[in-house]
Order: sequence, then structure tokens, then C-alpha cells
Amino acid sequence: MTRIPQTEAANPRTATIDALSTRQLVSVLVHEQRRAADAVAARSEQFAEIVDALVACVRAGGRLHYAGAGTSGRLGVLDASEMPPTFGTPPHLVCAHIAGGDAALRAAVEGAEDDRAAGAAAMRGHIAPTDALVALSASGGAPYAIAAVEAARAAGAFTVAIVNAMPSPLGAAAERVLWLETGPERLPVPPAWSPARRKRLRSTRSRARSWCA
Repeated sequence: MTRIPQTEAANPRTATIDALSTRQLVSVLVHEQRRAADAVAARSEQFAEIVDALVACVRAGGRLHYAGAGTSGRLGVLDASEMPPTFGTPPHLVCAHIAGGDAALRAAVEGAEDDRAAGAAAMRGHIAPTDALVALSASGGAPYAIAAVEAARAAGAFTVAIVNAMPSPLGAAAERVLWLETGPERLPVPPAWSPARRKRLRSTRSRARSWCA
């Protein structure tokens, strides 16, 4: 029997999110966001240990790499992009690798997440033994990220997995894993939902996205 990652499970707190008023919707999502922050706070000590290890790599002359697919990959690119203007770091110090390349920053690239060859290729010739790789995947199962970690470890680099589900293949592949127990995703679309309810949820998604457009 295939085990479903915790991130893909049904969230009872948002099961009727499509039927909520906008005010109720905002309240539920803010509460869920607070739970995510609490999950990070619960791992503060482990987080600090990993940060110290990453800093040691950089101080030794290494670079920091991110790898991920979809939203996880975009967050890595965002962080890497912010480093030079915010902290004055050289552009090459923090590098981000996203499944599907630059095109995946603005649109979904079908199948990119499952491309192990691309994940390994992103590391070859780009990562050194003194470098560190932080791989990001909510489910911990993105083949692109897993292959990137495997290739980075083979090159002698320090590897970290940040995941929201354990056990996971990505967590098992990396030297260190930071498991943030955020629970299931907030806006699920169960297969049994009727077309009418799916349409209502799409409207809910549009309202949620408009807040940060």
C-alpha cells in the first residue's frame, strides 16, 4: 500500500473552506499560517545547528546552493536573488536550481519535478566539495531534488533536506534533515468533490491569491 505524505492528507480544519465567507476564509488561513510558524519554532535548535554548519561551509570558501521543484524551487530562487541586494554578497555565493529552469518561475513545467537526470545535471560542474546544498520539498518526494542531493553528496558537498513530511526519500538522501511538521496543505481538492464544489474552491483560491498579488 502506497503511503500518502502528511502534506497530501485531508485537512479537517479547511474541509469546508469553499463555503466560508471571505472574513472566515481570512481567519482560517491566518490561523493555519500561524501553525506553520509554530512548526518552525519547534525546530529552532535543530535549525540553528544546520545554519552553523552552512556558515562553516561558506567561511571555508564554499557556496550555498538551493534545489527544488515548483513552489519549493521558486522559494529557493527568491532567497538566492535577495542575497546580493539585501546583504551585499557576490552573485555567485548563493545559487538556486529549479526543476524546469527559468521557465518554471512563472509557469508550471509538466514533468520537471520527476526529472532525476536534470536534478543530477544541475549539480555536475556546479557544486564543489566545499559547497553546501539545501534541497526543498514539502512532501520530501520530488525526484529532481532527491537526485540533486545524491549528486551533491557524491561530489563531497554538505547536504540538507527541508521537508514537511517524514519519513521521506529526500530526508533519507541528505546528511541532515529539517522536518517542519506543518501538516496537510491548506487548499486540498479531494477527487470525490463535485464539479460545482471544485468551481467554488477555484474562486476561493483566487480570493486567497489576490491578497498578495
